[in-house]
Amino acid sequence: MPKSADDGQVFRITGARSSLTEDVRGRQRRYVVSMLIRTACVLLGVILWDVQRWLAYGALAGGLLLPYFAVLIANAGRERAPGLPSTFAFSPDTPLMLGPGGTGGGGATEKRPQD
Repeated sequence: MPKSADDGQVFRITGARSSLTEDVRGRQRRYVVSMLIRTACVLLGVILWDVQRWLAYGALAGGLLLPYFAVLIANAGRERAPGLPSTFAFSPDTPLMLGPGGTGGGGATEKRPQD
């Protein structure tokens, strides 16, 4: 059986992002948890209305503001792929672009001190 040219290649998958279905499932889970907390805030506000009015206001404010932040978090988008090392190895003193005559900076000549 002949060997293919790809046999010597090694592929790195440690930097791969999670799949789209896992990402959507995680967003849905975060949104549902946020809405459960919102429901608890509203119920706590109703229960505490005659007991601790200031605490009831705080719970109702949480119930009003939480949907906005839950939607922002749920629609934040996919996570970024972790940065992978560069495939090119340049030494720091290698000029990346040479001008006319092999000098850097578009052919600029070196300035020598005046004698």
